[in-house]
Amino acid sequence: MNSQPIPTYKRDDSQDYLIILKTIQKIPFGVGKKLLIDFLQGNPNNKSIKLNRLNLLEEFGILSKTTKEQLEKIINNLVSNNLLEFVEANNNRFMKYLKLTQKGIKEFQNPTLNSKKLKNNFIFKKTIITDKDREIFKELDFFLNNYNDEQKKAIISSNQKILCIAGAGSGKTTALTKRIEFLVKFKGINPEKILAVTFTRKARQEMITRLNQLNINDVQVETFNSFCEKILQKYGQLIYGRNVKIMSYGNKVIALSGALQNLNLKMNEAIDKYFSVAQKRLKTKEQLASIFMNDCFFILEYFKYKNLDLYDFSEEADEDDKEIAKMIYNICKYLKEYMFRAGLRDYSDQVLDAMKFLTENKEFIPEFEHILVDEYQDVNSTQIKFLNLFNAPNFFSVGDPRQSIFGWRGSDINYILNFEKTHTNPETISLTKNYRSTKNIINFFNESIRDMNLPDLNHSLEDNGKITLSNFDSETQEMNFIINKIQNSTIDKQEIFILARTNRQLNTLSKLMKEKKIQHIIRSEEEKSLLTAKQGEITLATIHAIKGLEAKVVFIIGCNEQNFPCKASDHPIIEMIKIEDYDKEEEEKRLFYVALSRAKENLHLTNGRGKFTRFLTDRMKELIDS
Repeated sequence: MNSQPIPTYKRDDSQDYLIILKTIQKIPFGVGKKLLIDFLQGNPNNKSIKLNRLNLLEEFGILSKTTKEQLEKIINNLVSNNLLEFVEANNNRFMKYLKLTQKGIKEFQNPTLNSKKLKNNFIFKKTIITDKDREIFKELDFFLNNYNDEQKKAIISSNQKILCIAGAGSGKTTALTKRIEFLVKFKGINPEKILAVTFTRKARQEMITRLNQLNINDVQVETFNSFCEKILQKYGQLIYGRNVKIMSYGNKVIALSGALQNLNLKMNEAIDKYFSVAQKRLKTKEQLASIFMNDCFFILEYFKYKNLDLYDFSEEADEDDKEIAKMIYNICKYLKEYMFRAGLRDYSDQVLDAMKFLTENKEFIPEFEHILVDEYQDVNSTQIKFLNLFNAPNFFSVGDPRQSIFGWRGSDINYILNFEKTHTNPETISLTKNYRSTKNIINFFNESIRDMNLPDLNHSLEDNGKITLSNFDSETQEMNFIINKIQNSTIDKQEIFILARTNRQLNTLSKLMKEKKIQHIIRSEEEKSLLTAKQGEITLATIHAIKGLEAKVVFIIGCNEQNFPCKASDHPIIEMIKIEDYDKEEEEKRLFYVALSRAKENLHLTNGRGKFTRFLTDRMKELIDS
C-alpha cells in the first residue's frame, strides 16, 4: 500500500500586522520594539513580561512561529506607513515606545494595507506571440530585425487596447517611436490623428527628434501640460472670458509675500517654524525660501489633482504639527484667492481647465485614432479622466510598476495594475530584456524587489560589472572615499552618477567637491529645469530626478536605515497632510530599485551612518564583489 505524502501548508501571514496592531492596543502601557517582539514570540524570560504579568494576556506568544526578523520587518513596515510611531517616554527621553497613530486605529477598524501591496495586485502574463505574429515579423524583417520578439509584438500588434510593461533598460522609447513609424508607414494612419503623451519636456523633445529623423513630422507629441496649454491658448476667451496667463516664478514670489504679510509673518519666521534644524542644515536662506514656496504651491496642485476643494487639513495633522499645518493652509487659501483675482493659473489648472472646457463643449475635442502614453505608472486620476475624454479607438500605454515612485505627488499605480479590468479585450505585452546593465547588476536589482511578485528582467550582456558595498564610520569618511574614487577614475566624468535619497546629502558632497575643484552639476526635484552634464562634469542627483537616465558608473550614497526607507524629508507638509494612500515603504523600495538600475557597468553602494538599509537582502549581499 503506497502511503500518500502529507501535504504541507504555508501559514497565511497576511494578517500578522493586524495582530501586532491589536496587541499594542491591548498591552496597558507603552512597549518598545524588543519587548513587543518577545511578547509576540512568547518569551517568558523577558523581565518586563514577568514583572507586568503580560504572559497572562491571551495574545502572549500569538506569533511564536514567526521569526524575530520577520516581526521586525512587519513592525518597520507599520512605522514606515505611519500606522505605528515611536514616542519618547515621559520619564526618559532616551527610551522610545511604540504607539498606534490615528491612521493605525483606522487601519485596525478597516484594513487596507495589504490591498496596496504590489504582490496582491499584479498578475504577470507572459507575452503571447502567435504564428500570425511570426509571419508578420518575417515579412517585415527589414523593418523589425533589430528587435526582440516582445518588442516586435509591441510595435505591430493590432489590438486596440494595449498595456506594454517595459522594464528598466528594455528599449521602451525605441519601441514606442517604432510603433508610431509602423502605424504611419505600414498601416496608413494619418500622423495628425496620432497623439503621443510623455511626462517630461525632455522625453517629449527626444521623441519629436526621433520622429523627425524618420521623416514623420505631424504626430502630436505632448506632455499633459503642453497639450492643455495649447487648448487654453486657442480657446482662452471662451474658457475664462478674460486674459488668464500661466503663473511665473516672479508671480509666485509676489503672491507668497502677500500671503505672509496677510498673516503678519516675515519669511524668516515662516522658515523657522516650518523647517527643523536638520532640514535647514547646509541650505541657504534663499534655498529654504524656494523650497517653502514650492511646497505651498505643491499643496494647491495636489488638492486640485485629487479633485478636492482646499480644506483646513491642519485638523487632521498630528498635535505637534497643527500650528505649522494651519499656517500652510492659511497661506494656500490666500494663494488660491490671489491667483483667481490676478488671472493666473498653474500647471494643474492647465489640465483641469482644459478638461472642464472640453467636457462642456465636446465639439472642440480633437479626434485621434491612436493615443500612446508613456510612463503610465505615473498617471493620476485627473490625467486618466482627461485621456478618457478623447475616447480614441486605439490606446497604447507603456509603463513599469517596478518604477512607480511618485505616489507622494498624487500618482496612482492602480491604473497600470488594473488596466485589464478597466479596458475591453486588452492585451498585455512585457518587455523583460535589459539592454543597459551587466548580468550581475541585473540579478542584483531583480533581487531588491523579489517580494513584489514582478517578473525578473533578463540580461543581454554576458559581461559582469562590478558591485561594491563600503561601510564607513562617518559621512565625512564616506564622502572622502567617493571623492578619492572619482579623482582616480579614468572613466569620462559624464558617465558617473552620484545618487542620494535627499538633497541634504547632495549639498554636503557638492561643498566638498567644490573645495577639490571637481566639476559637477546637481539635479533635484527643486530644479526648475533639469540640467544635463557637460564634458568633464559629474552628475549629482536625487533618485527622483534621475529616473530614465543611465551611466557607466553609479554611486548610491547613504544606503542606511535613515534614507531607505527615508525617515527625513525636505518637505514637511507632505508628512503633515498624510499623503499616504499607497504603501509608503514599498514605494521607497522601488525608489532604491530605480537607483540600482541606472548602472550600466559599475555599481557602488556606500554608507557612513548607522546600519545598512534593510532593503539590502542576504541574497543581494551574496552578489556583491568581495
